[in-house]
Amino acid sequence: MDATPTTPPADTLKAITDDLVADLAGMRFAPPVTHVYNPLVYARRPWDAYCERFGAPGREILLLGMNPGPFGMAQCGVPFGEVASARDWLGIHERVDKPPVEHPKRPIEGFDCKRSEVSGARLWGWARDTFGTPEAFFARFVIVNYCPLVFMEESGKNRVPEKLPKAERVPLFAACDRALRRTIAHFDPRFVIGVGKFAEKKARELLGNSTSAVVIGSVPHPSPASPIANAGWAPLMDAGLRAVGVAL
Repeated sequence: MDATPTTPPADTLKAITDDLVADLAGMRFAPPVTHVYNPLVYARRPWDAYCERFGAPGREILLLGMNPGPFGMAQCGVPFGEVASARDWLGIHERVDKPPVEHPKRPIEGFDCKRSEVSGARLWGWARDTFGTPEAFFARFVIVNYCPLVFMEESGKNRVPEKLPKAERVPLFAACDRALRRTIAHFDPRFVIGVGKFAEKKARELLGNSTSAVVIGSVPHPSPASPIANAGWAPLMDAGLRAVGVAL
């Protein structure tokens, strides 16, 4: 008698993370990059806690960031993870280890980090003020990053992924694309919204030729490098979501 066909198990965020970490492990980056952090490795405990608490399948809106900030996810393993927001609002407070080679100007202090990641404080502050509780926010939204790596120059300055040489960028983006495709399948969102234009561009490249009904767009980035964000980012977020078709 033939064996009864079985349905393959659903992809899990743990499996997606494990495979992405393995894909990135052998990559090397030349100067001006001198240090590369992967918080999916040394800050895996808080990342796993984030996935376990807020990563159940099925979500209306996936917000997509670019890559971790030095005082956000780099410190606490949570996307846009300004430490106080991750600890006090999301309720995540796990041990964070050290990267193998630490930049002397960008030490990893985990949840003891006293510096605030402005972008994360703005984004999670907006979520708190708009929805009240993490459960209400995550009933509709989830936040992930396209690339998990932090790239730093000798001075401590960040280097964004799109500024890497093509020979480094192509394999990096291929690995991140594979992980993002699986992440989108896991959450099955109606909207994929880049926090900034880079993330929107990567989502369009990945899904643009798909027959999927996913709506792709972007909202302004909350970075302090943006003059319009510094003038008041929360109203820009509300307007950006409405423009894409998200009702709050």
